[in-house]
Amino acid sequence: MSRLRPIMFVGTASDVGKSVITAGFCRIFKQDGYQPAPFKAQNMSLNSYATPDGLEIGRAQAVQADAAGIACHTDMNPVLLKPTNDKSSQVILNGKPVGNQSAYEYFMGNDRAQLFSAVKEAFDRLADQYSPIVMEGAGSISELNLKHRDITNLRMAHHAGAATYLIGDIDRGGLFGSVYGTIALLTPDERSLIKGIIINKFRGDARLFDDGRRMLEELTGVPVVGVLPYFRDIFIEQEDSVSLEKKFRSTVAGKVNVAVILLKRLSNFTDFDRLERDPRVNLFYTNQPDDIAKADIIVLPGSKNTIEDLLTIKNNGVASAIVAAHKQGKTVIGICGGYQMMGEIVEDPDHLEGSIEVLPGLGLLPVRTVIQPTKTTQQRQFTYRQSTASCLGYEIHMGQTTVNGQPSPVAQLDNGDPDGYFLNRRCWGTYLHGILDNDTVVNDLLADYASSSSESNFNFQQFKEQQYDRLADVIREHIDMEQIYASLRY
Repeated sequence: MSRLRPIMFVGTASDVGKSVITAGFCRIFKQDGYQPAPFKAQNMSLNSYATPDGLEIGRAQAVQADAAGIACHTDMNPVLLKPTNDKSSQVILNGKPVGNQSAYEYFMGNDRAQLFSAVKEAFDRLADQYSPIVMEGAGSISELNLKHRDITNLRMAHHAGAATYLIGDIDRGGLFGSVYGTIALLTPDERSLIKGIIINKFRGDARLFDDGRRMLEELTGVPVVGVLPYFRDIFIEQEDSVSLEKKFRSTVAGKVNVAVILLKRLSNFTDFDRLERDPRVNLFYTNQPDDIAKADIIVLPGSKNTIEDLLTIKNNGVASAIVAAHKQGKTVIGICGGYQMMGEIVEDPDHLEGSIEVLPGLGLLPVRTVIQPTKTTQQRQFTYRQSTASCLGYEIHMGQTTVNGQPSPVAQLDNGDPDGYFLNRRCWGTYLHGILDNDTVVNDLLADYASSSSESNFNFQQFKEQQYDRLADVIREHIDMEQIYASLRY
């Protein structure tokens, strides 16, 4: 099969649907017999993933690789920024941390040329192996004050020779202004890269937009290649925690009510996607003590800044509510940073997270954590408690946690190491992200609240495969794929 030139999806703004559409095209090209791979030069997200070789990339590119049917690799996301506070981020280059930088230092520093060289090299390695490369931009492509330092959007599209498609979100309003303005602010060379416009999140009958489509084409001189409907019934893992704002819900009678603590620096919220889709469960996010008191199970999730988030929940009453729920016999579990918070103390002697060197934890588990410069990133196979079933998860953390007393692991890793601390059925913590993707763990977690006859054998990976196919079907139905393919042929 002949090779195709790369395709790139860019946006008028953040959160217009670039990641999901990129995943959908990865699946389409796979279905059509090609060997696609995703690529995003620079990602800013707290939702990351460990590659098979123990390195770190943005979760969105791991999802897109899954849709393409291939293992994820750091070349798919060579630069990852993980915000540690409102002004600075940890910089991950080719899967490894290279230090923390403020936003000003990162965007104004002289190392942008080196970073751009690094991302071009990553792209070139990927393009030697796969075709087509399905590229994703970041934010808006018309930020005039940042364009000359851009390593993610149209400079990358130019290097790749990518047929580039602009995505506009009609649901947020102002579509004509955002699409027209975005294209109007491009230079002639940049404008020549744009091969089409995709309207995303249209509600209702798309024929009602026929006049709007024609007007937009006349205004911009660029064809509208498709109008994608707003859909709620297709699940694709989200990159941005902005989606969590839509998941504030109250408790529901007849369900196991699971409260996930909404931390300011919450990371890897996809840890709860499988649990949220369990028919026995009502899962919601909250930072309100009253909501915690009503829940059956409370989960402390991962955090990019454990000490800062721990201090926040101590100050806003959430920590006291969690301890009170534990004393009342409710289930409290922690994952990664949440596990660290459940211990007796968290120390940061090297000020890796901030100015606070020591902070007492919630005291629910007899463990002590020291934040250290060395980062653990590793996919893991493990067995959970007494079960012999093989489970899958991954570690991404900078802390080392030691047990005060006899070990009581939650899991046994495939290399023989223990993980986490199991106090009892209703109180435990683990470093394993993705632990709740495994039926063995979920059924045990819910056993005290749901009858054994309702145990789920929900195959999460099979479910995700079905969702990728459904997404591909929607894109094929509403986008002119002949026009897309014509733009990709050399």
